[in-house]
Formats: sequence, structure tokens, C-alpha cells
Amino acid sequence: MREVLAQAAFQLFLERGFERTTVDDIVARAGVGRRSFFRYFPSKEDVVFPDHERCLAEMTEFLAAVDDGDPVGAVCDAARIVLRMYAADPEFSVQRYRLTREVPGLRTYELSVVRRYEQTLAGHLRGRFGADGDGELRAEVIAASVVAAHNNGLRLWLRSGGAGDPEAAVDHALDLVRDVWERPAEPSPALEEQLERRLEKPVPAGGITAGSGDNEVIVMVAAKGTPMWRVVQQIEAAVGES
Repeated sequence: MREVLAQAAFQLFLERGFERTTVDDIVARAGVGRRSFFRYFPSKEDVVFPDHERCLAEMTEFLAAVDDGDPVGAVCDAARIVLRMYAADPEFSVQRYRLTREVPGLRTYELSVVRRYEQTLAGHLRGRFGADGDGELRAEVIAASVVAAHNNGLRLWLRSGGAGDPEAAVDHALDLVRDVWERPAEPSPALEEQLERRLEKPVPAGGITAGSGDNEVIVMVAAKGTPMWRVVQQIEAAVGES
């Protein structure tokens, strides 16, 4: 029934325009009563996006069962669930895209739907990175990046009229997200400066050096992600001073 109502609605939207089509028009075309319409759709706007609730539920279920080892990869894979929904019916997806470009109210509604996907992805990432401080910030930024990358590739395909393989553009965009967010975090300049100051200080007895002469041991501490040239530079400086 959801599909019948959605098809009837889109036929009318294309014939008359969205604003000039009423719920009564839709149910008359579908051959059902108003009660049947509101059993499936709260409003006329909802009939334009009949599959998003199911897709959101599928995304939530997928993330609940996914392995925790690769959180960025997991949310990228979750975004592909949305892509597959669009790709399953190219004609309908292209019609919907064109309609939302023409009707400002639908564009606003679509943005609210996109925001729900983003919140779902961010919620999953907060569970992996923590919900405080930089953990929450990292989750929000990565989720926004994934949604932006997915939508960029998807809209390229929709603007082409649904021609070609939609996965190619989306995969390319999501690979860029993974390249950025799966790299080790670079230490901040302030942290590097702090480490350099510590290394320049004399080491107390029983500290990070031990022994004397040829048996002297030098231990250097560096932040994760410190460039190898800097590590070598600090070791050479320490050896030169000993």
C-alpha cells in the first residue's frame, strides 16, 4: 500500500505539481480512503520519501551488529545502505531528486532526513570514541564528512539522470574520507614543542638514561604519529650531547 500511494502521488506531482496536489487527489488516484493514506504517511511531504524510515532502521541494525575494529569503515559501509536504496529504483530516485530541487519545502524536509542519518552515524562513533571532549567532536566531524562525501557522489549520479554506476563516485568520495580519518593523528605543534623541551632538560639519575660510557642507554619518548625524521633528529641530538 505504501508503494501504491507513493506511485499515485508521484504521478500527480509530475502532472500537476507538488503544491497543486492534495491528499484527496492522491487517495482518489490510488483508489483508497484518506485513513489509509495517513496510516502510512503523516503528511504529503512524507510520501516523497517513502523508503527512508526503512533505510534508517536498516542502517541502525547494521551498525549495532558491526565489528568495532574499524569504526570509520563501518560508518562508510552504513552510508552505502542509503546508496543502494536509491540505486534500486533509478527512475523514482531521479524523479524525486528533480522534484526536491523544484520545491523548497521538500528540500528542507530532505535536509531533516539527511540530518537523521548523520546523527545515527555520529551516535555510533561516539560509542567508539567517547561522548566527551574530542571524542564527541571527532564523531560529529567524521559523520558529517561521510554524509557529505556520500551525497556528493550520489548527486553526481542523480544529475546524470541515473546513468552509469552510482557506486563508483560514492566509493571514490568515501575512500577520501577514510584516507583522512584513518591516518594516525599528527601531534600538535604545542605537544611537539613540549616534548622537545623535555628532551633538552638534563635527565635525573634513575630517569630515562642509565649507565655510563659505552654502556649508556638513551630512551626517547615521542608522541604517536611523530614523523620519523623528527625522531631520528632527536636521537642524533641526544647522542651528540652524551
